[in-house]
Amino acid sequence: MERRQFLTTGAALAAGTALPARPAAAATGRMPDHRPPARAATVAVLRRVADHWIGAHPDPGDNRWARATFFSGLMALHRLTREPRYLAYARGWAEKHGYGLHNGVATRHADDHCAGQVYLDLYALDPAPDEAKIAAIEESLRRMAATAAQRHDDWWWDDALHMAMPPFARLGALRDDRSYWDAMHALYTHTKSAEGGPGLCDRGTGLWYRDKRFLPGGITSPNGKPVLWSRGNGWVAGAHAKVLAVLPDTFAPVAGYRRTFAGQLAVLRTVQRPDGFWNVNLADPGQLPGPETSGTAFFTFGMAYAVRTGLVPPGLYRSVAARAWNAMVTTAVHPDGFLGYVQSAGDRPESGQPVTYASTADFGVGGFLLAGTEMAALGG
Repeated sequence: MERRQFLTTGAALAAGTALPARPAAAATGRMPDHRPPARAATVAVLRRVADHWIGAHPDPGDNRWARATFFSGLMALHRLTREPRYLAYARGWAEKHGYGLHNGVATRHADDHCAGQVYLDLYALDPAPDEAKIAAIEESLRRMAATAAQRHDDWWWDDALHMAMPPFARLGALRDDRSYWDAMHALYTHTKSAEGGPGLCDRGTGLWYRDKRFLPGGITSPNGKPVLWSRGNGWVAGAHAKVLAVLPDTFAPVAGYRRTFAGQLAVLRTVQRPDGFWNVNLADPGQLPGPETSGTAFFTFGMAYAVRTGLVPPGLYRSVAARAWNAMVTTAVHPDGFLGYVQSAGDRPESGQPVTYASTADFGVGGFLLAGTEMAALGG
């Protein structure tokens, strides 16, 4: 009944935003197990993937969003395993950059704030917290919070929610200062409901357009269908999971965040491929129909979090997350831990194509580590 209602609603949209029914056959020819693997097996895969990346990158890299997303995943894995090497690698990266932000504390760009997630992770581990570790991210977000009532249109693309919402949420909790949360909500509300006119969240489907260029009447797929980019929606799912893990029920917008997140997951459940992945264009399975890991990883992270915390019914969503996780492990993870089928940086399904077994990226590895740490909690 849920699926029929969704398709009927979508079909009625004048812009043609109806999403396709689930594909009839698995593109990879594999039907993944619908049960979460044992916790030990998940941890073993996570270690293999993390160790491969670290071994291949003795220089931990810059402090921009892509590498910061990797380190967000690595810190999640450290919390799960308490592996000293992971913490040392993350600390080395943060110290290399002086716990600073790309473009400095005056930046309002969400991508620059992603590193703050990791700095806050490292700060939280200090037995005697070193305020210098979060000074840059705190100063930058404090400046934005001070002007949010007048300016709240900085997050004009959906990726921004993942990059910047979590630091706002966490600083508000850390400092017991609601101004961070209020600013975050003003920025989020503009992205969701006002950017480009109607906002980037499609009211008929509950999925998100990457930016205003893809709103109805704008860019479509070669088949004339809407472009609802998988990884863009993955960033949104990741943002909601990370923020809901921090915010208290007493913050009024939390109920709306939960409804929005649960609605997105409900739609994603209906368009998962039989092989466990999601297509790069959720609205057009005929466009570039191969497997893709980064969007799938963030959906898995979000769904596993939602199952663990009771946001969605386990009977409906546990198997969806498990199929996705098992698909990535069997299809995308190489024997040595290299993670393939990751679409490179871009803004739409065509970016970084072709996506192959040999395609990888730091943010994709980070998303995989985030997904696996949540899946470990669902395993036996």
